[in-house]
Amino acid sequence: MTAVTQRQPSPPSVTTLSADEARRMALRAQGLLGAPGRRGATAARSASARGSGRPDGVRGMLRGLGAVQLDTISVLARSHELVPYARLGAVGRAAVESAYWSASPADGSPARPHSFEYWSHAACILPIEEWPHFAFRRRARRAKGHRWHVMKDSARSCAAVLDRLKADGPLTTSQLGGGRNGGEWWDWSETKIAVEWLLDTGEVVCTERRGWKRVYDLAERAVPAPLLHDDLADTECIRRLVAQAGAAMGVATRADLADYHRLKGEQVDAVIEGTGLVPVAVEGWSKPAWADPEALAAPPRGRHRTTLLSPFDSLVWDRPRTERIFDFTHRLEAYVPKSRRIHGYFAMPLLAGGKLMGRVDPAREGATLVARQLSLHGPKAVGPMAQALREAATWVGCDSVRVERCDDPRLAAALQTELTRTDEPDTGTAESARQGAAD
Repeated sequence: MTAVTQRQPSPPSVTTLSADEARRMALRAQGLLGAPGRRGATAARSASARGSGRPDGVRGMLRGLGAVQLDTISVLARSHELVPYARLGAVGRAAVESAYWSASPADGSPARPHSFEYWSHAACILPIEEWPHFAFRRRARRAKGHRWHVMKDSARSCAAVLDRLKADGPLTTSQLGGGRNGGEWWDWSETKIAVEWLLDTGEVVCTERRGWKRVYDLAERAVPAPLLHDDLADTECIRRLVAQAGAAMGVATRADLADYHRLKGEQVDAVIEGTGLVPVAVEGWSKPAWADPEALAAPPRGRHRTTLLSPFDSLVWDRPRTERIFDFTHRLEAYVPKSRRIHGYFAMPLLAGGKLMGRVDPAREGATLVARQLSLHGPKAVGPMAQALREAATWVGCDSVRVERCDDPRLAAALQTELTRTDEPDTGTAESARQGAAD
């Protein structure tokens, strides 16, 4: 009797992407390919929607990215303002703030927030729809019992904060009684420790910043009722966040997916099969990767944005990923002693033609944008850098640009020639920027 040999099923084929395809997918997913040009934010809105397949405006950008990092440093503007500027052009800064935050209406009726602040990649602005997805992190904080500080009387201090918010509505730390004991910045008052603990664990939420101060409110009052729950299991929370990160990056390795919302690698491993992300191989990448199926379905096309990026922009906040995709080594040197800095205090990468082509450490002196330190990756970067500097200057209300230092004297001379051309940069008006900021 002849034995029948069963044929083993063939492993599913894995799509192979070129490094260039992966780079373009990442740019499109981040809203920087097919992004608006320089003819004002009204045009920016329709161009953004056509190019990226996402809702338009700052709020649409936030929903697409899933997280916009906050930081105290303000050079040309704060980082959360620079992120929509990089994608949408000269959006008015006041309009950016109003698009992010949900101030309480003057008539005293409850605000209808479309975002909240919480710990994701770092302290981030997040779409309000993601509130349930961070239940796993809120539960973990509760289980630990404290974060940086320990309260002297936890029950009493938290109850006092909750009572004030319940009686008086949304309040800042100062309005609650003060944030510090009078010492260093980290020497928090009992009230500050309590309200931050309540923020960590989800009883309190921040849906607005006022003068860079968090405005705290009761979560039960501020978060829409359909979203106000912590009943998603940890695994489901993480699955949704990994899927969101994959869509926001286009194509990503395990480490990339973990870093986006500061998850652990093993957490990604546990849920990756249920995310809908597709396994792929990328030429030149040493690790396996996963791609958003929508990104695979349509080849990336459209206009590249020429702009300066915040060091905290989600396109470049993951340094190993930035090196892998763009062959560009980027470090924030704000906290490095001045004598040891290479590229400057707040070096902003130059994005042009879908590549990172240089960087500049900017500052403002009156009506002049000053490029304190600047580097260019060859002659082809000269024109884009001049264009990006002129546009940035216009956006922040400067009428001239001055270059202090450039690492290549010949390129510095060429850049100066470009900057002194008489033609005006093609930027939108402030009014059109204000109109196009929020959807």
